[in-house]
Amino acid sequence: MKIAFLGPEGSYSNLAARSFLKTEATGEKKVGEWDECIPFRNFPEVLAAVTNGRVDAAAVPIENSLQGGILQNLDLLQESEDLYAVKETIIRIDHRLIYKEGVKLSEIGRVYSHRQALDQCSVFLTQKMPFASLRETESTAFGITRATEDDTGKSAAIAGAHAENIRKGFVMSEECISDEKNNYTHFLLIKKGEKALPEHSDRVFFSAVCPHRPGSLLELLEIIAKYGINMTKIESRPVKKRVGDYRFFIEADCDIGSTEVKEMLAAIRADTLECKLLGAYSQNE
Repeated sequence: MKIAFLGPEGSYSNLAARSFLKTEATGEKKVGEWDECIPFRNFPEVLAAVTNGRVDAAAVPIENSLQGGILQNLDLLQESEDLYAVKETIIRIDHRLIYKEGVKLSEIGRVYSHRQALDQCSVFLTQKMPFASLRETESTAFGITRATEDDTGKSAAIAGAHAENIRKGFVMSEECISDEKNNYTHFLLIKKGEKALPEHSDRVFFSAVCPHRPGSLLELLEIIAKYGINMTKIESRPVKKRVGDYRFFIEADCDIGSTEVKEMLAAIRADTLECKLLGAYSQNE
């Protein structure tokens, strides 16, 4: 089993990939010598690796408890030809500051990290380093690399408490610096082909585009309610190349193998302009 993730090693996506690998690799919750997590530079490359068969699956963040849906990945999953979410895991986000030992925070002029990490630590950055320039990187792990390349001590990074192999002479803050300490990211395991979907699931994830008429969204929600299904999430995104059209991403507590869910999806397809099944999954154990 090979699982792609947003690299390099040490990113939160790497942590999620390792979690999935433990249960996916052998079916016995242990990893064999041919099983591995493979880093890629960005999310389009991560999903492309699944599509072209370079890897068996990908670990992709889809939602953060503070900032909502990861919009790029919602769009990538929607646009994919034959990719489905088949399992989920939730990772606690514990942001720490990595900086050169002995340097005062007020002396730091640059802070490197992923955009979401910078946003989630905005209060700390404003209070402790109000004049520091915030530099966005493709992942938190890349941020560590950039910061530790600077021997002047004027650069720092924000990364997870799980980060390993920090360069000698640099230290990690003892406490979480996130604005909100109760912060979690929801990751999905993505595989290719409908055959990868489980026979049964705790949740179903799909998208739909409603027609332009009064009450069309209400009609969609009424279909879900009619079958006694509890909707856990709904998020809208503009439909590309069609100004004024919106796609709704919906997650619901239900079993993909049940008659009710099959009938619900059929009814939604008949009543909307588009409907696409994006995945069916249960919590990774």
